[in-house]
Amino acid sequence: MVIDAPSPDPTSTAPPPPTAEPVPAQTHPDPTSAAPDRQAPNLQAPTLQPPNLQAPGLQTPNLQTPNLQAAVLQAGYRSGRLRVTEVIAAVYDRIEARGDDAVWISRFPRSQALARAAALDAQRDALFGPPPAPTAPMAPAGSTGSATGPDHDPDGLGGATPDLPALFGLPFAVKDNIDVAGLPTTAGCPGFAYEPTEDAPAVSALLAAGAICVGKTNLDQFATGLSGARSPYGTPVSPFDPTLIAGGSSSGSGVAVAVGLVTFAVGTDTAGSGRVPAALTNVVGLKPSRGLVSTRGLVPACRSLDCLSVFALSVPDARLALSVMNGYDAADPYSRRLPLMPPADDAPAPDAAPAASLFPPEQGASGNNDHPPRPPHGLRVGVARPEQLTFFGDRGARAVYDDGLRLIRGVGARTGEIDLGPFLAAGALLYGGPWLAERFASVGEFVTARPDEVHPVVRTVLEPGASITGVETFRGLTHLRALRRQADEIWRDIDVLVLPTVPTTYPVEAVQADPIGLNARLGRYTTFVNLLDLAAVAVPVGFADGLPHGLTLIAPAGRDEFLVDLAARLHARTGLPVGATGHALARSGPAGRPGTPAGFLDLAVVGAHMSGLPLNGELTRLGAVLLRHDRTLPRYRLYALPGPQPRRPGLLRVHTGGAAIDAEVWRLPLAAAGGFLLEVPSPLAIGTLDLAGGPTLGFLCESAAVNGALDITALGGWRSYLARPQTETAPSQVP
Repeated sequence: MVIDAPSPDPTSTAPPPPTAEPVPAQTHPDPTSAAPDRQAPNLQAPTLQPPNLQAPGLQTPNLQTPNLQAAVLQAGYRSGRLRVTEVIAAVYDRIEARGDDAVWISRFPRSQALARAAALDAQRDALFGPPPAPTAPMAPAGSTGSATGPDHDPDGLGGATPDLPALFGLPFAVKDNIDVAGLPTTAGCPGFAYEPTEDAPAVSALLAAGAICVGKTNLDQFATGLSGARSPYGTPVSPFDPTLIAGGSSSGSGVAVAVGLVTFAVGTDTAGSGRVPAALTNVVGLKPSRGLVSTRGLVPACRSLDCLSVFALSVPDARLALSVMNGYDAADPYSRRLPLMPPADDAPAPDAAPAASLFPPEQGASGNNDHPPRPPHGLRVGVARPEQLTFFGDRGARAVYDDGLRLIRGVGARTGEIDLGPFLAAGALLYGGPWLAERFASVGEFVTARPDEVHPVVRTVLEPGASITGVETFRGLTHLRALRRQADEIWRDIDVLVLPTVPTTYPVEAVQADPIGLNARLGRYTTFVNLLDLAAVAVPVGFADGLPHGLTLIAPAGRDEFLVDLAARLHARTGLPVGATGHALARSGPAGRPGTPAGFLDLAVVGAHMSGLPLNGELTRLGAVLLRHDRTLPRYRLYALPGPQPRRPGLLRVHTGGAAIDAEVWRLPLAAAGGFLLEVPSPLAIGTLDLAGGPTLGFLCESAAVNGALDITALGGWRSYLARPQTETAPSQVP
């Protein structure tokens, strides 16, 4: 089957719609074929060395792999040493050289992508003038990217600037269960395909920020599976061993990033689909809190649990994409107003006395058991009890996990064993009861009407959902509530849970022979995350016998910023090349933001901490210096919060009706920043602000706090509010 967009009307005077580049489908191998050896691959004692990047059949020796990390590209664009058209041409060259690798279901034609790239180059030239000649070639494999990276930016501006959009010129891919106007949405099922008339909101935001969509990637049909081997469009394979799976269901998205075809890719994650492929392809998989990113325009897998996720070569790149995608969407019933990191003392309130702490109280610590204090000497990291860990005989995976925990301790964390039982029990509920019925509710009508067009394994998984009773549903919901209560008690004692992302990997043939049993093994450490309302980041940690392995960092919903900061520090300590590109991790600041010098942290302020205002001394006493005046992107509303002097504003991110708000960016010594950030009082919180100069940590406000507060968005900033006559108008009402 060939995917083509509809032909434009020759009588129309409007620009023709985007057209899809044909990508031939492949016939899925017969899952009933003879079963091969189902043991894990022979992973002997780990070498912990980078892999052989010339995996047979997956590399093109005469074609250099572009370094597509955002810090490298954006610094090159800003200086003029790189042109967007050069980068996009190199991307399409590499795609074509790889041939039919089962990564793509449909693509925009090269000519259309180059036209968008040329428009971006013209935008850059209008701001900065023509580029120097000649422009530098793309950095070859093995390069750190420094020749075009932020360390050699003569203007010292690093990544995105106040004049260029945050994702300017970055190529990206989208999993083919998410709507992209101009390309069909198939959800991995040709008979289900439809032509969306508009982009999903998350995709629209990425395009508006200057990114270039290359195409739609392969997936396990209806996002049902963790192997990548349930698609009629073929099976993407590991970049490190073509006999092994690449993981699913976001298989094409993970491989596209790993082999250097895009800077980042949008996936989805219901049971681990945004993390399993990341672990098996040596890339970062960022699964945000449920509701942080709108899921409008997504073919649901399990509607109440679905999340859009990000694959990237590095944590900074994943963070950058998430900072653009996230935001409340009133048209999405599952969207939530969440700060990326709530106050540190926002712990679950127990209904009964807490269990004994895993970590003895520090000397002088508070004895208040309702809110156990955060230990002043390192993060509290929960790890599974040894008897609850299994790697299904994969000694290499176990060894890399142990090394990963040593790296975690190296960033100042203290580890303590927890009972993983409630988490594993919650994960076991996913393919039964309410959530199996919810899966059937999404696509069951199609499965029932056209069963022969559904992959046989997917049909086997989905069909029992039609017979789930109301009694079974409520029993399952009650069971999950009980397990979540147990998990909440554990979260009172830890800041982050660290687990293997996957216990092992398997050959494609083994997964085809035992598609359900081995799939369950792949999801052992991932399936509970959305059920228990958690956020997670999968991070590469090391290699054993030439295959990548990683850890997943997990925390309660709303602590995404905390997780990505920790993940960035961990990834930087591994020294691994990124994906299967051979490139070193691009240098960036301590919080993973390009352009911030080592030892410092940039913080955006919009209120009383601005220069000359009452709380500015809290910054200057720490040695902070004013870096620049800036404005937010038009995604926020500003409120004057009630309360004692000095008055404070509340900045709230919104999906619609936002405006640009004046801000200042201050640079703090990192050694002094931690204490300051932990003392931010409720209802304020620290999260990522989308500024014209790029995403930056800054002050946000909880949505509940703005009810009854004065909406001052129209004034454009806090200084303008202070300067005008204090004539109060009607208070705001935020649902």
